[in-house]
Amino acid sequence: MVDSKCPLCGSQSFFVKDPDDPYEIYEFDLEEGKIIFSSEGDESELPTVQGETETYCNRCAWHDKLKTIK
Repeated sequence: MVDSKCPLCGSQSFFVKDPDDPYEIYEFDLEEGKIIFSSEGDESELPTVQGETETYCNRCAWHDKLKTIK
Protein backbone atom coordinates (compact mmCIF):
# COMPACT_ATOMS: atom_id res chain seq x y z
CA MET A 1 0.00 0.00 0.00
CA VAL A 2 1.24 3.50 -0.82
CA ASP A 3 2.09 5.72 2.15
CA SER A 4 -0.07 8.82 2.57
CA LYS A 5 1.96 12.02 2.68
CA CYS A 6 1.48 15.77 2.91
CA PRO A 7 0.99 17.12 -0.62
CA LEU A 8 3.38 20.03 0.08
CA CYS A 9 6.29 18.67 2.10
CA GLY A 10 5.90 14.88 2.06
CA SER A 11 5.58 14.52 5.84
CA GLN A 12 3.55 11.66 7.30
CA SER A 13 3.00 13.47 10.64
CA PHE A 14 -0.27 15.32 11.12
CA PHE A 15 -2.59 16.59 13.84
CA VAL A 16 -6.25 17.35 14.37
CA LYS A 17 -7.84 19.80 16.80
CA ASP A 18 -10.30 18.82 19.49
CA PRO A 19 -13.74 20.10 18.36
CA ASP A 20 -14.58 21.13 21.94
CA ASP A 21 -11.22 22.75 22.74
CA PRO A 22 -9.36 24.34 19.78
CA TYR A 23 -6.15 24.53 21.84
CA GLU A 24 -6.05 20.75 22.36
CA ILE A 25 -4.44 18.82 19.51
CA TYR A 26 -3.94 15.13 18.75
CA GLU A 27 -0.87 14.16 16.75
CA PHE A 28 -0.74 11.11 14.53
CA ASP A 29 1.22 9.51 11.71
CA LEU A 30 -0.21 7.94 8.59
CA GLU A 31 1.47 4.59 8.08
CA GLU A 32 0.23 2.40 5.25
CA GLY A 33 -2.99 4.41 5.21
CA LYS A 34 -3.68 3.82 8.91
CA ILE A 35 -3.84 6.49 11.59
CA ILE A 36 -1.36 5.86 14.42
CA PHE A 37 -1.82 8.35 17.28
CA SER A 38 1.35 9.58 19.02
CA SER A 39 -0.19 9.81 22.48
CA GLU A 40 -0.56 6.70 24.55
CA GLY A 41 -3.74 7.88 26.24
CA ASP A 42 -7.02 6.07 26.56
CA GLU A 43 -8.43 5.24 23.12
CA SER A 44 -11.88 6.42 24.20
CA GLU A 45 -10.45 9.94 24.62
CA LEU A 46 -8.97 10.07 21.12
CA PRO A 47 -11.03 11.82 18.43
CA THR A 48 -12.56 10.01 15.49
CA VAL A 49 -10.62 11.02 12.38
CA GLN A 50 -12.51 10.48 9.13
CA GLY A 51 -12.35 11.74 5.57
CA GLU A 52 -14.07 15.04 6.34
CA THR A 53 -11.94 15.80 9.42
CA GLU A 54 -9.86 19.00 9.10
CA THR A 55 -6.26 17.79 9.26
CA TYR A 56 -3.06 19.81 9.69
CA CYS A 57 0.49 18.90 8.67
CA ASN A 58 2.89 18.79 11.60
CA ARG A 59 5.78 20.07 9.48
CA CYS A 60 4.42 22.80 7.18
CA ALA A 61 1.39 25.07 6.78
CA TRP A 62 -0.76 22.62 4.79
CA HIS A 63 -4.24 21.76 6.06
CA ASP A 64 -7.33 20.33 4.44
CA LYS A 65 -9.72 17.41 4.77
CA LEU A 66 -8.07 14.07 5.52
CA LYS A 67 -9.61 12.55 2.39
CA THR A 68 -7.35 14.71 0.18
CA ILE A 69 -4.27 12.79 1.32
CA LYS A 70 -5.64 9.29 1.88
